[in-house]
Amino acid sequence: MTRLKIALMAGGDSSEREIALQSAAQIEAALDPAKYDTTLIDLRGRDWHHTAPDGRQWQVDKNDFSIVVDGVKTVFDYALILIHGTPGENGRLQGYLDMMGVPYSSCSTTSSVLTFDKITTKRTLAGRGIPLAREIFIRRGDAVDPAAVVRELGLPLFVKPNASGSSFGVTKAKSEAEILPALDKAFAESDEVLVEECIAGREMGCGAMIAGGKPYLFPITEIVPKKEFFDYEAKYTAGRSDEITPADIAPEVRAALNRMTLEAYRSCRCSGVVRVDFIVTPDGTPYLIEINSIPGMSAGSIVPKQVRCMGMTLGELYDIIIADTCRK
Repeated sequence: MTRLKIALMAGGDSSEREIALQSAAQIEAALDPAKYDTTLIDLRGRDWHHTAPDGRQWQVDKNDFSIVVDGVKTVFDYALILIHGTPGENGRLQGYLDMMGVPYSSCSTTSSVLTFDKITTKRTLAGRGIPLAREIFIRRGDAVDPAAVVRELGLPLFVKPNASGSSFGVTKAKSEAEILPALDKAFAESDEVLVEECIAGREMGCGAMIAGGKPYLFPITEIVPKKEFFDYEAKYTAGRSDEITPADIAPEVRAALNRMTLEAYRSCRCSGVVRVDFIVTPDGTPYLIEINSIPGMSAGSIVPKQVRCMGMTLGELYDIIIADTCRK
């Protein structure tokens, strides 16, 4: 049997680079070597390379998406994208692969751009039966009156980069005086910022995919951070959060989360596996936080735990994803 030549695309240029490398290592270990010939490619800017165990490195030839290792040339058949942030989650890498005619595991260029940009996601989903927090959208250089922000959205509120992941640059502002410093922190990650009203409740992570026309709704995870909110430290430091899978929620809340997750997936034209995060208020109303088009796949990430909970291995999950995206 001819093995599919897969480039595992990892690393990237964002603050989530190390998690992306951890995700790629876990998925590489999960893939069946009898089916797939995998090569881990680390991207950083224009440097796309593979590193051998002895430390030697080889560069990817972007003219034909190939690599020559010890005199043997491999032209990749498929790209498995595990880059959180740029250039994977924001669609830039997908654009290159589209031009090269190479199938890949994640959302399309269009869908990735849409889901990575938080204000565009919200505008796409408005009017589709998914509650959304009220927000003020701010571009770099805009004049901001903190008092006016508080009058409109109240306190506390969240200040977050419009295009970033893992809660980098996010602040929960509890006073008017904290707003401008929070904006500076957010602008360090993105040229555009969202200031959102604070929706109090329980945070839920909902993994999902549609493959072969069949919806897969993963067991829902409740995320209980031991900090103010689920930031990078809470996500990736052992003991900083409790992640309960499956979440202990009422059947009607689970049904609402499943419905909204599929609506968000379809409306944003997603592909592969995604994670849609919500805050569920005490009265059981889910508010969408964001769509993660390339969710973490490291040992500490949420989706792998959901996959195991539903009785599937990561290898089996990616068999489905690879077969479906190759078929498309």
